[in-house]
Amino acid sequence: MGDRLSTDAAAKRPMSIVIRRKKADQHEGHHGGAWKIAYADFVTAMMAFFLLMWLLGSTSKYDKEGISQYFNTPLSALFSGTETSTATRQNIVQGGGRDISDTRPGAGAMTQPSPPVSRAAMPQLADEDAQRLQELKQKLTSLIEHVPALNAYKDQIRIFITAEGLRIEIVDSQKRPMFGLGSTKLQPYAVTILTQIGATLNDVDNPISIAGHTDDVPYGGGENGYTNWELSSERANAARRALVSGGMRVEKVLQVRGLADVLPLQGNDPNAPTNRRISILVMNQAAEQAFYRDGGRATTIDEIAPAGPAVREAVKPVAMRRAEMGAKAS
Repeated sequence: MGDRLSTDAAAKRPMSIVIRRKKADQHEGHHGGAWKIAYADFVTAMMAFFLLMWLLGSTSKYDKEGISQYFNTPLSALFSGTETSTATRQNIVQGGGRDISDTRPGAGAMTQPSPPVSRAAMPQLADEDAQRLQELKQKLTSLIEHVPALNAYKDQIRIFITAEGLRIEIVDSQKRPMFGLGSTKLQPYAVTILTQIGATLNDVDNPISIAGHTDDVPYGGGENGYTNWELSSERANAARRALVSGGMRVEKVLQVRGLADVLPLQGNDPNAPTNRRISILVMNQAAEQAFYRDGGRATTIDEIAPAGPAVREAVKPVAMRRAEMGAKAS
């Protein structure tokens, strides 16, 4: 009887379940998250790679040359007081934009960065630049000879190298003017010439300067009205539009200006048809740097290129030579 009661009491007691948990290995969690760190490193490396590719694609030729010259200079020379360190400091790439550290009036305005070129590299770059312009001249000459639309007017197209770069001049003919009398609208044949050579100018990265010239016949509006200054400027801009429509990149144009009759080709005949012309200058690096250095103002031949006296005299405008001759005679 007693055994039965104890058995019933034991049956009525609640059962207790013991769960034994196995301790996790200390190294299990570490190995389970290692792939995340590797993946994060991979993503970071890919981001740096694509950022590098973007920077290389958006950096100009002059900035790349400056960076190359900077890293070609040993660091020992940089920290020493030698001339090499001075040249290296001049190769710092100018980023442009506003210089907030300069408190002078107007100094914080947006400025065009100047190409960072060291003095040691200038002769080599000048030779390479001259070679490119010479090749462009040969290509344009061949284009005029082999394209019928240009060959028919080759007597009105002049291409020659000057101290400032490669100059292409389209001059008027007595029987075939580029513009109507007092007009700023190009004749169809002049549009053909400009559109045909427009895309070819993209073969070099050099900037373009376009100038319009007139003869000395005064415009009907008089000195206080519409003059040859406005006429030559608008004709130069018409030539720019024709070049762009022919495929020339818009950003190549650095300057469009009108010079009226101040630089005649034939100074002894100010009314000669060849004085009425459109001049397209593919600027070399010296002329481009002089343009930025002087803020777009006209520079002298001596400042643009250190050429000899014969070269400077050959490229000197007719009006300048006439003025010098008059000064000597007096």
